[in-house]
Parts: sequence; structure tokens; C-alpha cells
Amino acid sequence: MEQADQQGSIIGVDVGGTFTDLVMVDMATGQMRIAKTPTTLDNQAFGVLAALDQADVDLGAVRLIVHGTTTTTNAVLERKLARTGLITTQGFRDVLELGRRTRPQPYGMTGKFTPVIPRDLRIEIPERMDAQGQVVTPLDAAALRRALDGLMAAGCEALVIHFLHAYANPAHELRAARIAAEVWPNTHITTGHSLLSESREFERGVTAAVNAGVQPLLERYVARLRDELAARGYEGDVLVMNGNGGMVSSRLVAREAAKTVMSGPASGVMAAAYTGRRASEPNLLTYDMGGTSTDVALIRGGTPPVSNEIEVEYAMPIHVPMVDVRTVGAGGGSIARVTAAGLLEVGPESAGADPGPICYGKGGTRPTISDANMLLGRLNTDKLNAVAGGVGMDDLAAIFKRDLGAPLGVDGHGAAEAVIRMANARMAGAIRMVSLSLGADPRDFALFAFGGAGPLHAAALARELAVPRVLIPARPGITNALGCAVADLRHDFVQTVNQPLDDLDLPALHAAFAMQLEQGHAALAREKVTVQSVEHHFSADMQFQGQSHVVRVPLAGKSPSAQVLQDAFQKVYWDRFRVDLPQIRARVVNVNCSVIGVCAPVDLSLLIDAAGRLAQATPSGRRAVWFDGAPQDTPVYWRDHLPLDVVLEGPAIIEQLDCTTLIPPGDRVKGGVDGNLTIHIGAAQ
Repeated sequence: MEQADQQGSIIGVDVGGTFTDLVMVDMATGQMRIAKTPTTLDNQAFGVLAALDQADVDLGAVRLIVHGTTTTTNAVLERKLARTGLITTQGFRDVLELGRRTRPQPYGMTGKFTPVIPRDLRIEIPERMDAQGQVVTPLDAAALRRALDGLMAAGCEALVIHFLHAYANPAHELRAARIAAEVWPNTHITTGHSLLSESREFERGVTAAVNAGVQPLLERYVARLRDELAARGYEGDVLVMNGNGGMVSSRLVAREAAKTVMSGPASGVMAAAYTGRRASEPNLLTYDMGGTSTDVALIRGGTPPVSNEIEVEYAMPIHVPMVDVRTVGAGGGSIARVTAAGLLEVGPESAGADPGPICYGKGGTRPTISDANMLLGRLNTDKLNAVAGGVGMDDLAAIFKRDLGAPLGVDGHGAAEAVIRMANARMAGAIRMVSLSLGADPRDFALFAFGGAGPLHAAALARELAVPRVLIPARPGITNALGCAVADLRHDFVQTVNQPLDDLDLPALHAAFAMQLEQGHAALAREKVTVQSVEHHFSADMQFQGQSHVVRVPLAGKSPSAQVLQDAFQKVYWDRFRVDLPQIRARVVNVNCSVIGVCAPVDLSLLIDAAGRLAQATPSGRRAVWFDGAPQDTPVYWRDHLPLDVVLEGPAIIEQLDCTTLIPPGDRVKGGVDGNLTIHIGAAQ
């Protein structure tokens, strides 16, 4: 492949629930700039522009902007979707509600569920394919046109065409889409098979419905952002992070808008993998704690896992390839309260950026995790923003005692410590979910802590999980934005095979891989972004006969034999479940191919200016920090001044522009490659 152009700057920008982060890398000089501004929820483009202004960016000299967005994620979670209609096979309009016959609360009889598309906008028409792709009932074109007229009259902006067994034969969906295009007022038409060519009509239908529902929103947002950037002199393209950790042009991204769900969390995981490879830490448990939520993921061998079976929330499976990230509602802004039963509860409700926690000084009145850290001395009280709002440390302690301590029978500091312990327990549970549930022992991994609040809690979490060390990157608070800057182009493809291994049509399987490979290279060519090389990753989703769920089986090439498939499946199954079932035959459900355009590397050592480092670690101050119910006199260091090979023993506080790192008593921190810090748990004892 042609060598990537190194001239001009690359900007990575990530829009989170609380803050918008930006990092700019000048590929010619190696210089970097960073910025952090509040997210403007009503129009995220304003927050992006504010971050550009804060970093004093000359857009005329910028070659590429890569953007991670929460536009689609928030729209899905809050059900703020475009009005969408569904046309489906007669008798199957309720598939989106029936789902898999699960309950919102597995052990309760209460709960609520709102389908992506309301029932009155789901219309059935006569047509039917069988599971082999044979026509059972021809498509009724007249009924289709009546359905289209009805949905347009109902004010639908987007359309889903989702027919039974279209993965086996999409002829009816394709014909229906052509007819719809003649009358539908825009291009927001999604066919079920085009996004997800696999069985499971519920998952395929939900994925298509989500895509259609967010398509107009994403298209309007990226168009508005491109126009604003162009007005400021930017002539390049805007690439948008997909949930699979790759990038796609903003001019193409709306076609498959569902793939941008989990865009923000994916960018952080990609940055973690990139940082870990450079630091010789290929096995990581990533832990991203922001202002609203915490995202966790598992990285093995320097490669984040990509799954086709992510469920964003209850009954919301989006079966397009996405980095396997799990989220819990515990962030710096998570609100703590005592329930009517007298139990302490932390999150998922968040104070957000406005008014935010009490310590923001913007009118917040309810105690949060950030306020607990402030009260315990873990955050810089000299920069307590609440002073401007008339709230001091004594007031903060009084609020914690009144709202939390009194019902729990402790003082304000005791209540703050309880809040931290409760939050840590929730986050540790999420990390166990992505490790132990996948057959991975946390002790074999390092904890990669980032986000504005992650390094404050990382050491305590590592001790809870028996993880031996914590890796803190140079700029934890802007890691998601950095992930956008270091990401590669990526396109993923899936095709249903659904054949027993003993009867597998190998030539057809090999042909499917070859077609996916061709489609991937064509997609890279459309991006018009020069890459250094192209990588191919092949895999198969397999199961034992009679199972309903699959496991992902990596393959070395695009032409595996039946024996290679069987051996690889048995190995993956054993590694995951420690079960060997040679008497039960395997089945190939799907074949997958990922085509990755590798972009130019970014030198992470430039994230902290070497000129600012001192010959030895010198505290910038000291303050009382609470540990286990008592304050301890603790040195405070400014990270940008620490020697590259620094060694410190806890307790210690390390502050920097974008976050604060806590080193508890008994732990030791060492400097390393690219300015990373590694906390060795219990090493100082």
C-alpha cells in the first residue's frame, strides 16, 4: 500500500456524556495539543467547536478529523429516535415486542419495555420465504404501496423493510426497497438483510429498526458539523468512529448508522490496546470512568474483542460488529442516596455537566462520587469550584452527613468513604463480567485505567480484583479522543451459513470469505484515506448441534478445511468453558471477515512535554487524604514534572490537567514507556 501522507495535523475528538475531549497531533513536528470542554447536549457540534477554540486550532492546517460521538447511543437509550415505520411479513409485526420471552427483571414480575417502533407503525403485507430461501408467498406489491402510503401519512421519516428469512434470499426485500424508493421522500430506507445477513428475525429486526431510527439524526448532525468546520476553513473529511473500533467517512456513515452505537466507548478501548502494545502490556482490563458512566472491556494479545451479539440494554440487541464493552451507571457525577429501606445506592442517576456535582459550583445540591472524592482530600480542594457558588468544604461535609451519614449512622467523611466503596463494588462487578464470564482470570491482566475519574479508583479496584498492577496512560482524561486519532479504518462483514460441519459446503464457505474480502477492499477504496497496509481477520461463529448461542472462532485464513474448523472450535470452547464434547458435532452458523486499513502510527511519548520533567520527584504540596477512616498527610505531585523513571510509594496524589491519580498506602508507582505510570499493588509492603 501507498505510504500515508504525514503532512498536516490529525485531530481526535470524543463527545462524552459530560465532557468533549480533543487531542491534536501534528504529524510533521510531533507536537500535540489537548482540550476538554463541557458537552453541549442540545447540539454536540457546539462542544466540538468550543474544544477546537480552546486548543487554538488552525483548521486550514488540519489534514483529518476523527470523531467519536454519542449521538446515536443517547438516541437509542433515551428513545429519542426519528419517527420510523416498519413493513414486515404478514403475521410477524409483533416480533420486536415478543423478542426472546425474557423479562426486564429476571427474578421479578415488574418492568417496562418500549419497542423501537410502536405497534401502529408496524404494517404487515403478504410475502414469505422459507428458511432455504424458496418463495412460499410472492410479494404483494399493491399491499406494499398501501403500507408505504399509510406510513408516510403517519409522518414517518425513516423506513424499515424486514421480511422473514431474507438472510437466505433477499429478493423480496430488495424489490420492496426499489418500490419504496420511488415514493419515499428521502433515502432513509433500511433493509434487514443489508445490515445483518444472519438468522434470528428478532435481532435482525431490532438492528434494522435502530439503524433507521438514528439514521436521520446522525445524518443531520454530521452534515451540520461538516458545514461548521468548512466555514472555519477545514477542507478535509470528517471520519466517524464506529462501534467496531474502526473509522468511516461522515459522508457514508449514515448508511449504516447503527454501527456508530458505542462509538465513544470503542475509541477508548482502541487507545488502550494501542498504548498497551507499545508498553508491552498486551493483556488488559480496560476501565474508563467518566462523569456519567463506567465502561469496561477485555483485551487479549493486544486486540480488543469484537462481538456481533451486543445488547445495549434490555431487549435491545444490535447485532453489528462492535467492541465488546460493558457499561455501568457509575461515574464521577453519579448521585448517591439512601433508599427508603435504609440502603446506600450510587447511580445510575447522574448530575451530568450542568448543574453537575456540588463541587462544580453550578448549583448542584445532591452528593456524588466526585463530591465524595473531594471531601476525602483526593481532589484538589484549592481548586474547589463550589467556592464560587458559596459552598465550602465544611458545607460539603455537612451535606454528606445530613443526606447520607445520618440515615447510615456515620459522619460526613464516613459517608463519603461508603460512597466510594459502593461505587468500587459496582465497577468491580462489571470488570468481573468481562473477565471471569469469558473464562479469563483477572490476575493474568493489568488494569488500564483512564477517563477523568478512573485513576482515582483504579488501585482500589485492582486490589478488589487481585489484579497485580494498574497502567495509567499519559493523558487518561482524553484517552477516548486519543483513540480516535490512533484508530484504523475497519469494515466487518457477516454471512449466515448455518450448516452442520459434517455436511458443510466448503467451496461456498470459501466463496463467502472471498466475497467479504472483496467488499472490504472496495469499502476502503471509497474512504479515500491513504493507509500504510491492509490486514485481514477471518472467523466463524460456531456452536454444538442443539445450542442456541455461538462462540467466535478465529481462523488463520480464508480457506479452512472442515478439520481445521473442528479443531479451532474445540480449542475455543475448551478455553472458554473447560468442557470437551467430542461426541457432539459442531455447526457453522456465520462466517466473518474484518478488513482493516492500518493508518500511520502516533508517537505517544509526545503527550507529555519532556522539557517540563524534573530530575527528581518533588512534591508541589501536601494535604490530608482519608484512607480507611483516618486522614494521612499525603504528598501531591504534578505529573508533567515527574522524571520519566520515577518511583514513588503510597500514599501519594499525582495531579495533571485532565485527571488525578491516587496511590494508596502500600502501593508503589513507577514511570515507564511513553510517560505511562504503573501502580504495583502491594509492592510497597
